[in-house]
Formats: sequence, structure tokens, C-alpha cells
Amino acid sequence: MAFGNNPKYTGVIPPVVTPRASDGSIDVASLHRVVEHLISGGVSGLFILGSSGEVPYLSNAEREQVAREIVAVNAGRVPVLAGASEQTTVRTIEEGAKLIALGADALVVTTPFYALSNAAEIETHFREIKNALGVDLFAYDVPVRTHHKLPLDVAVRLAKDAVIAGVKDSSGDDVSFRQLLLATKDIEGFSVFTGHEVVVDGALLGGAHGVVPGLGNVDPAGYRRLFDLALAGDWAKAAAEQDRLASLFNIVYTPDSSRVSGGAAGLGAFKTALVELGVIRSNAMSLPMEALNENEACAIRAILEDAGLQTRVAS
Repeated sequence: MAFGNNPKYTGVIPPVVTPRASDGSIDVASLHRVVEHLISGGVSGLFILGSSGEVPYLSNAEREQVAREIVAVNAGRVPVLAGASEQTTVRTIEEGAKLIALGADALVVTTPFYALSNAAEIETHFREIKNALGVDLFAYDVPVRTHHKLPLDVAVRLAKDAVIAGVKDSSGDDVSFRQLLLATKDIEGFSVFTGHEVVVDGALLGGAHGVVPGLGNVDPAGYRRLFDLALAGDWAKAAAEQDRLASLFNIVYTPDSSRVSGGAAGLGAFKTALVELGVIRSNAMSLPMEALNENEACAIRAILEDAGLQTRVAS
């Protein structure tokens, strides 16, 4: 497997979780350990202030604190891509400028949300951000949160004009994803990443350049192995590693849905797993989300051990 268009970004770039202390403050020491856990696991970059980082729940000061701390502890070892998540173009430019000033190497930008936009406005949104900031942009296609799918023709034009350096596709639309891969495969330097944790081997086989897996917070080394196996063309072993990771993904189904929201379930499972692995101290969530309880932690512990990960209490 080789990337004929020489993409600038490839590999495993997990969306970094944001640990909180039991008093609700950002747990800086745990955040540093998460970064070291990810880098030692072989990640290719860090995506900060994304959905898994609880970015909608962070205050402006907390966003800046997270960016500053991650950039400092990373110390230039891997690229830092920062989510500039705001409703409209002007607000996104303002947020993006702050993150670049804090040391981010590139920005990850959604389509506008809350505002009622059409395809033409979405295209203008990305072009104006690029014109204003001049840095590498990833278009983040996540309609479950923005309620608007990034139109394929818009994405392709932006790629051809070097407005965007890549797309992080979390749309769940496999047809559109494959069409995007086909339409951009010859665009020099352009990258397409999947955000779908459990079908990464298929995405890579289809020509994707990498993955942005929330589950990569828990097992970054597993996703690195998967990527390297795919790069080497060993698809049977890649599929076996993906199957193991798909079983590990079952941690997100352990929370009680009558008590924990869908959003808090996935993020809470990642945080709880990191507590069980000894990486962070608390699985506290941003308000108003509920943290997972001890029964849910026990279920997650068993799944981690079945997947071959060493927990704090494993024999």
C-alpha cells in the first residue's frame, strides 16, 4: 500500500480527551499523561479540542489552557491539529487565530452550525478561513453535530484549490466517503481520514490516509499496529487487529442509557478506561454530563482485559 499523492498527513491522529479532576477543574497532570500515553503508542499527531475533548463544554479559558498544556508537553514531537468549533465564519476565524497563536500546527473546522447555511455558504466559510489564517485546514464532516453534511462537490473543489489539506470524515456515510476518496486520490498532498473506529481496515483498503479514533485514546498502539499492517499490505493481520479493536469498542455500550446520555456514554467510557489503565486519575465529566459508576467501570475493566490491555487490578 502506498499513497501516490504524497499526503502531508497520514497515520493515527486521535482526538485527545480532556481529563477533569473531581472538583471539575482541568486535571493538567492527567492531561500530560494522556499525551505521553498517545505519543508512546506511536500516534502520528494529536487532534485537540474535538468532540472527544468535550470542546462544546469547555469555557474559553479552559480551551486555551488545554491547547497551551498539550502544545507544551508535546514539544513539537508530532503535529497538533486543533478544533476551531464555532457557529459562523467570523467566530471560527477568531477562535482559530487564538489556537494558532497558542502553537497549533493546523485547524480542524466543521461546517457552520446553528446558522442555517447552504452549500455556497459552506464553501465560502472554508475559503474565508483559509484566506484569513493561511494555515492547513481539515474539514471536519460530522453532521450528527452540525446537522449539515459537507457536500461532496464542495469538498472536492476546496481540495483542488488547496483550501483544505484534508477531510476528517465522521459522517457515517460510506458511499460518500468512498466517492470522496475516488475524487481526491490524485490531488497532491491531500489527506482523507476516517473517524470510524471499527472499520478502519476497510477505509484504508479503499485508499484512506489515516484514522482519527476516539478509541485511540485507550489503545493508541493498537491503531498504530493496524495502520502499519495496512501500509505493509498485510490485510489479514490488519483485519484481525481491527476485530480486536472492534471488541474493545464495546466499552461504549456499557453505560446505563437511562442514566447516562449518548454523548456521555462514549466519552465517559474512554475516560473510565483510561482510569482503569492508570493514565488519568478521574473519569469526571464536564457539566451537565454524568460520570460512569463503579458497576460500569467493572464492565469496562473486563473488556479491557479481554482485549489484552493491562489494567491497574489485573492479575
